[in-house]
Amino acid sequence: MNRRKILRTGTLGTLGLLISPSFQTARAQGRIFGANDKIRIGIVGFSDRLNSSLLPALKGLMAEFNCECVGVSDLWSVRRDDAKAYFAKHFNQDIATYRNNEELYEKAKPDAVIISTADFQHALHAIEAIQAGCDVYCEKPFAETMQDARAALKVAKESDRIIQIGSQRRSGRFYHAAHDFLKAGKFGPIVAAEMTWNVNEPGRWRRSAAVAKLKEQDTDWKRFLCNRPDDKFDPRKYLEYRLFWPYSSGIPGQWMSHQIDTVHWFTGLPHPRSVVANGGIYQWKDGRSNWDTMTCVFDYGPLDDPSSGFQVTFGSRNSNSAGGTKEIYYSNGGELNLLTNQVTPNGGMPEKEAAVMGLKPNLLETSKLEVPAEVATSANTGADAITTAHMRNWLECIRSRKQPHAPVEAGYQHSIATIMSNAAARTGERVTFDEKTQEVMAGNKVFHL
Repeated sequence: MNRRKILRTGTLGTLGLLISPSFQTARAQGRIFGANDKIRIGIVGFSDRLNSSLLPALKGLMAEFNCECVGVSDLWSVRRDDAKAYFAKHFNQDIATYRNNEELYEKAKPDAVIISTADFQHALHAIEAIQAGCDVYCEKPFAETMQDARAALKVAKESDRIIQIGSQRRSGRFYHAAHDFLKAGKFGPIVAAEMTWNVNEPGRWRRSAAVAKLKEQDTDWKRFLCNRPDDKFDPRKYLEYRLFWPYSSGIPGQWMSHQIDTVHWFTGLPHPRSVVANGGIYQWKDGRSNWDTMTCVFDYGPLDDPSSGFQVTFGSRNSNSAGGTKEIYYSNGGELNLLTNQVTPNGGMPEKEAAVMGLKPNLLETSKLEVPAEVATSANTGADAITTAHMRNWLECIRSRKQPHAPVEAGYQHSIATIMSNAAARTGERVTFDEKTQEVMAGNKVFHL
């Protein structure tokens, strides 16, 4: 069986063949780092996100954590050249580049990798990395199908590797303050949450200049497809994958996965009980298949108690930025606004209304959440503070072998929610999750590609 055939089968037994047996035996045991051991880091996918945010964050921490970058894997020759130029300029290093991940693991022998590839590849590349004995920083969304999510979760849980999902809110000081406030019981039960992510950017997820450069002979299209259906070479699907299913779910995987993750983190609930969704391509009729406008409504609560719970609404449009980004949690006594970091009595039950039913008024006091001090970075690299904090946490956990802020379970859980949203959008059905089979159900059918 070739690698393409192996990935299409999707079974854990055959996925294990992706790394050669001798290499797997030598490396998959994993390594425990001493205080002075150098951490050898490999890069899987030289993406825009990587060079604009993740590498600047890593650069500011490398001296403190005794790290070095030992190689970059990318299928496209142009991206490998870009990586060479980037590392020469920003790291003063002649970085080794590799045509694929097998070459990276066999020749560079990294201890850890940062995965920043196409959305649908994340889970499969995480499996490869874990089986190569590497600790992993894996960008979100963790998976775009439940088959991939289950396979990656199983491999991760059977290993001793440190897996940090790129849900960087979990390392944000303000989000930790909100988490602690909610857990302290001062807010009261959540009755609703409202989440919004609006932009007006015609070029969002477009890569027109790069698309014009990409030639089939300069990359490995079949390897890029992994376990997705056979398709003819398309440079737009390769570089603008966020616009095309089944290479990405678009809005759910890119934006909603961040915001819905806070619901799971704050409440301990692993996934929605049900999802409905609607939307369409209303503005950017440029050949994309993923929607430019979307609204999802989630029901969350204990699975064994349908009489309790709360509703979450998520809305996003790419054609008008009014409203911007919003994350607000509501209780009967007021609201917690994650953008302003404020608790207010806005919308709480006033005395007049409470008296009608013989109840006491329920109004929260206006306050700012207490936020812990920010950890200083060792250099001003241009990276945003929250990504740097998330990268720091990963490196700390590689040293300590403690669980990171966003472990593999966090990725699995946000994947359930994003896959449910995608299923609801594509089928028009009310979507649920089958706990026994760990499958997303659109009506009475399992949702597949």
